[in-house]
Amino acid sequence: MVNKSTPPGFGLIIIGSEILDGRVQDSHFENAKKLLFERNYPLIYSIIIIDDPVLITEKLRWAIKRPEPFFCCGGIGSTPDDYTRQCAAKAFNLSLEYHEEGVKILKDRFGKRAKGAVLQMVEFPEGSILIPNSFNQVPGFSIGKGYFLPGFPTMAGRMIAWILDTYYELGEKRISKTLILPGAREADLVEIMETFIKDHPLLKFSSLPRFVSKGTEVRLGIVGNEDGVEKGFEHLKAMLDLKGYQWQEEISK
Repeated sequence: MVNKSTPPGFGLIIIGSEILDGRVQDSHFENAKKLLFERNYPLIYSIIIIDDPVLITEKLRWAIKRPEPFFCCGGIGSTPDDYTRQCAAKAFNLSLEYHEEGVKILKDRFGKRAKGAVLQMVEFPEGSILIPNSFNQVPGFSIGKGYFLPGFPTMAGRMIAWILDTYYELGEKRISKTLILPGAREADLVEIMETFIKDHPLLKFSSLPRFVSKGTEVRLGIVGNEDGVEKGFEHLKAMLDLKGYQWQEEISK
């Protein structure tokens, strides 16, 4: 029986030089964002990096120190430009070893071809837990709060869904609301924004200034649980009214 947890959100590391040089269009970001949104979790960060072992190890060590679990997509194969398995072992200060159950899966899948480079696909950091791959049976792995997945979005998306449904409770339902302030300037709203953030630390607050056909506008958005957002929204409107600002509520689509 898995004891499911409720983290503050998730991170995403995407590894692939071919994405950054334009040979391939990334889909991992949209897939992860959609899967997390359906389960009421925010995506805390998303980064894309090239296939460079020094950089991969550096970013994995950074992610390991952060509070949220993270997905890492790409570089877990056995070709010369696949570094993620080795970098994960280094980042966690662990040795690489052939995963016994993973070896059995590959032998069942590939038969006599399950040797050499094929078996390297299940050479994981010691103590890793397999992540099943329903697409072609070649597993990913998890170690600590890091989940390491293939660079193929079709496979990785299914595996992210499995991870979320297996190890994590549904997150608390979140809503968002936005106020539009025609003609406002962001710099003039700093005092109001500082007060709001201090009074509502559990809400995510954003300010977006824009140039529009009639001049400028500022969009103030808040995200959080339903009760907190409703109370925060009323407080924000009251502070704006007190300062004489005109505002209109954005209609959710």
